[in-house]
Amino acid sequence: MSVAENKALVRRYIDAISGKAKTASLQDQYIADSDEVLKQHIANSEVGFPKYEFIPEDMFAEGDRVAVRFTFHAAHQGVFMGIPPTGKQVSVPGIIIYRIADGKIAEHWLQMDAMALMQQIGVQP
Repeated sequence: MSVAENKALVRRYIDAISGKAKTASLQDQYIADSDEVLKQHIANSEVGFPKYEFIPEDMFAEGDRVAVRFTFHAAHQGVFMGIPPTGKQVSVPGIIIYRIADGKIAEHWLQMDAMALMQQIGVQP
């Protein structure tokens, strides 16, 4: 796939999941079986922050990689990492890099501001 096709795939994926339920069948459309870690991360996040929004701020691509600087926006409505729901709104920055192969996300690398998340749900001062 070309760089433009890879970026278009990631844009479609983000549009499909942001603010919506992230079902297994939806994930299977965009994420290869080789990236079960991403599928599990999404499932865990969806429990604690149902229908979270994934808001892209910047997107860059080169070769088979697409990088997205994003904001994670959600309400803490379920248990997350053993923390009971607080109902608090969170807005957390992050960066994710996707590797695209055969028209799907095959691998990813994610960095989020975990401290900001914990502060916003009231676990850390």
